[in-house]
Amino acid sequence: MSHSRALVRSLGLGFVVMFVIANIIGSGVYKKVAPMAAELHSASWVLLAWLVAGVVTMLGALSNAEVAGLLADTGGEYAYLRKIYNRFFAFMYGWSLLAVIQTATISSLAYIFAQSLHSIVPLPPMLTHWQEVSLGGLFFPFSDFSIKAVAIVLILLLTGLNILGLRGGAMLSRVILVMVVIGLALMVAFGWRSAPPSSGATWGIGDLASHPVTFSAFFTAMLAAFWAYQGWVSVGFIGGEVKDARRTLPKGIVVGVLAVIVVYLLVNAAYLRVLTVPQLEQVHASGNRIAAIEVMRFLGGEAGVWFISVLILLTTLGCTHASVLTGARPYYAMAGDRLFFPAIGRLNRAQVPGNALLWQGLWASVLVVSGTFDQLTDMIVFAVFIFYGATTLGVFILRHRMPQAHRPYRVWGYPVVPALFVLFCGVLFVNTIVARPREAFMGLTLMLSGVPVYFWMRRRRWASKDERRL
Repeated sequence: MSHSRALVRSLGLGFVVMFVIANIIGSGVYKKVAPMAAELHSASWVLLAWLVAGVVTMLGALSNAEVAGLLADTGGEYAYLRKIYNRFFAFMYGWSLLAVIQTATISSLAYIFAQSLHSIVPLPPMLTHWQEVSLGGLFFPFSDFSIKAVAIVLILLLTGLNILGLRGGAMLSRVILVMVVIGLALMVAFGWRSAPPSSGATWGIGDLASHPVTFSAFFTAMLAAFWAYQGWVSVGFIGGEVKDARRTLPKGIVVGVLAVIVVYLLVNAAYLRVLTVPQLEQVHASGNRIAAIEVMRFLGGEAGVWFISVLILLTTLGCTHASVLTGARPYYAMAGDRLFFPAIGRLNRAQVPGNALLWQGLWASVLVVSGTFDQLTDMIVFAVFIFYGATTLGVFILRHRMPQAHRPYRVWGYPVVPALFVLFCGVLFVNTIVARPREAFMGLTLMLSGVPVYFWMRRRRWASKDERRL
């Protein structure tokens, strides 16, 4: 029985597009241009890397849209992987989300929000005499505790808001996103009109030819951009709450990703018009400066710094909220399949998975205290592409298995488009293992920790006899 039937299908195309954009635009648009400039030493190559990363993202989005249109249900990728492959592989995806992927994303975004707030209104220090207390010399739970406390409060407040109902949370996302888009538009316009003619860099074929780069350098820079594009698949998690999901989800995914590509190119072109590549390299070398803040400092002094700090605050607030809203649905879907605790699969009076939201919020808060979320996401990010690639491979599997099924959307450029994206996922996975074996090993360890949990869940009394035979 489909557990999504109890959910209220109240979201239309506008909300889907909004969720796609809100889940993608986070801190990357403000920070990634500096490390990319340090890697490529050319404004033209930096913009090309943003464009290519956007195209790769679109290949994945186009492929995912066909699967979403055919299999749309609550849980998104979890539901797709369960139907394409099996319950075990789907569980491993859901477990990875809960263990680190989604919860660490929420934690890191909330932490950046708190840091931005601290830059505007200095937070009073807290528990300073416990700063050096550690767990095994690896975790320092009380370091910068005032910032961590604000991050935890934000997570719990957003969790509480979404427990009260989906429409209220969706409306907050819409309001924040409108403010962020207006802020980014103002920054782009201000950058293009106010930058002195001598500032910034020149672009074009000549610039590309005069600054040759290696494939490795371009790939590394593109990954930095690609990180900023993450989050587009999360909208599939709320498939059971979308009107006519099989038509609406594909349209929303494609439109949302395309809009983000345009925004990123305009914003980064404005950065590169204001600051030269050597200046951006210095920003990256400092280790504690954000490119967008330096651009606005150059253009507007302290007033510009205040403006961009508020914009970063709003952006991370919106992205944190979108991640909280969408993230709990896979755990709810897992519980509906008797692969997780039954309480996680219950809807509250507002017809939302309140328990799933609560546990997600509590674990994300623990990750904030640990202070290791950035390291965790670095270790696990390559593993995410296992599932991205698996879903895209599902386009071929479903075309073979269900050739006559109605598909509201068929991926453009089949079979080349999905094949290219699967190839990209494989290259990224192998490159990470070769270049960063320690992080790859630890990421796989976190994923595989779900294996015993899966078999333990199957043995619980609430698992049916049929499921035990699977």
